[in-house]
Amino acid sequence: MKIVIPGGSGQVGAVLTRDFQIAGHEVVILGRGVQATLHGARHVQWDAKTLGAWSQEIDGADAVINLAGRSVNCRYTPENRRLITDSRVESTRVVGEAIAAAKNPPRAWLQASTATIYAHRFEAANDDATGIIGGFEPNAPDTWVFSIGVAKAWEAALEAANTPNTRKVALRSAMVMDPFKNGIFDTLLKLVRYGLGGDMGDGKQYISWIHDQDFTRAIQFILERENFSGTVNLSSPNPLPNHDFMRQLRQVWGSGFGLNSSNWMLEIGTWAMQTETELVLKSRRVVPSRLLEAGFGFNHPDWHGAAGDLVKRWRAIAAKP
Repeated sequence: MKIVIPGGSGQVGAVLTRDFQIAGHEVVILGRGVQATLHGARHVQWDAKTLGAWSQEIDGADAVINLAGRSVNCRYTPENRRLITDSRVESTRVVGEAIAAAKNPPRAWLQASTATIYAHRFEAANDDATGIIGGFEPNAPDTWVFSIGVAKAWEAALEAANTPNTRKVALRSAMVMDPFKNGIFDTLLKLVRYGLGGDMGDGKQYISWIHDQDFTRAIQFILERENFSGTVNLSSPNPLPNHDFMRQLRQVWGSGFGLNSSNWMLEIGTWAMQTETELVLKSRRVVPSRLLEAGFGFNHPDWHGAAGDLVKRWRAIAAKP
C-alpha cells in the first residue's frame, strides 16, 4: 500500500513509519521541514493549511493517516492554545479538501483524535459506544475543558469533510508507549530511574495506554476492514490507576522506591518543564470495545508485560553506541 502520513515526523508517526516500512508499504510523510527522507520514508513539504503540490501524493494513495497538530506538551498560553487548535482543525480541513479533489481518492482516511475527549472518570470505563464526552465535570480545570474542546473541533472538521468515496475513522488514541528517545515512555522511565517514579497526585487517576506494536497492528487492522468507520478507541483493554501503573513500571525496571509527587509538586514541576498537569492528573479510563468486538487481539494487553517488553527494548537501544 501507499500510505500518506501528514504530520508523520513526530513520535507516533515515526512508530508507524518504522513498522509500515518493515511490512513493505510505501510511506510518504507530509511535513514542514525540507528533509528528502525521514525514518526511511519519502518526505514532502506542506504548510498544513493550503492546497499545494503535496496533494498529488494523496491522489492515488491507498490511505491517509493524518497526525498533524502542534504538540500539547506545552503551557496553555493564549498563543499556544490558538496554535494547538488551528494546527489540528486547519490540517484536517485541508486534507479533506485534497481527498475531495482527488481523481483517485484513498479508500481510507484515518484521522488522529485523542482519548482526552472523554470525561474524567474513576467508577466506569469510557468505551467507544457509551463513553461520556467530557467538559462538563464539576470544577473541571480550564485546561481540561480546553483540551476537550480541541478534540471536539478536531473531530468536527473530519465530519465536515465531503469525501463520499473515502471512509473516515477518528482515532481516539491513548498514550502510545514506545521505547524510543523522547517519547512518553522514555519520560516516565526517566522518573523511575532517578527515583521519582512514585504516585502522581493521589495515584487514583486512571492511565490509558497502548503498546506501540499493538498501536500499529490496530491501524493495520482498521485499514484492512472496508466497513470500519466512525470513532474508535485505540487503547489497551486494561487501563489502571496511576499508583499501580508506576509500581509495575518500577518493578520491571528493578527499582523498589519511587518518590510520590503531590499536586503542588506537580504544578511546580510541570511549570518548570513548560507543560501542564492535565497530562498526569486527569483520569483517562478508556477501553477499546469496537476493536475487541471486531476480533482484534492485543499482543500486549496488560501493563506489566508491556512495560517489561518496552524496558527490554529501551535497554537495547540505550546500549547501542
